[in-house]
Amino acid sequence: MPAEYRHIMDPFVSLAAAATRTTHLLVGTGVCLIAERDPITLAKQVASLDHLSGGRVLFGIGGGWNREEMENHGTDFRLRWKILRERIEAMKKIWMEDEATYHGDFVNFEAIWSWPKPVQKPHPPIIVGGSGPRTLQRVVRYGDEWMPSFPDWNAIGDKIRELNDMAAAANRCPISVSLFDPPSEPAQLEQYRKWGVSRVVFRVPAAGPEVVCPKLDELAELSREFG
Repeated sequence: MPAEYRHIMDPFVSLAAAATRTTHLLVGTGVCLIAERDPITLAKQVASLDHLSGGRVLFGIGGGWNREEMENHGTDFRLRWKILRERIEAMKKIWMEDEATYHGDFVNFEAIWSWPKPVQKPHPPIIVGGSGPRTLQRVVRYGDEWMPSFPDWNAIGDKIRELNDMAAAANRCPISVSLFDPPSEPAQLEQYRKWGVSRVVFRVPAAGPEVVCPKLDELAELSREFG
């Protein structure tokens, strides 16, 4: 993709374009900054993408780190995680209920209708990104999966055990874990699988086909080995 387009295309437009040209590829955000978006509009965008793709959406979310950017969107950086939680809770109601109502400190609406509903039930998986001190609590409270950010790769096994101990205490099943751009050595990937990692997402360089295509071939080989 030309450099002048990389930072101006709306991600949901890009994902919709990818969904219309593929049949099995999962499409997702990594991560969507919920505190910078309107929850009613975003709920419709995610549901529409899931409808268009036939239920192939992975909804990765995060709190964000850029204070100035967040303030430009009218969000108090100190409150971003509380705002994120309420917006996710409200979006779940929009996806799951024909007539949704939500009342919180930051999100309030009464008896709204929104279609289409997501194909995936009850909704696309919510993958909570982050590795902060309260991230695992947030995953257990309102997430379906966890995607660590900038982790100590060798400590992932211990964190997964901690996460699932917390899930069990909350009467939840073991929670899936996705890794973003981990080391791609086969022995290391096998160790991640033993620790309970269910998905890995590798970075593809923003470059021309002479660089991207060989990288995709390399990753396809890894996928065949570990799929």
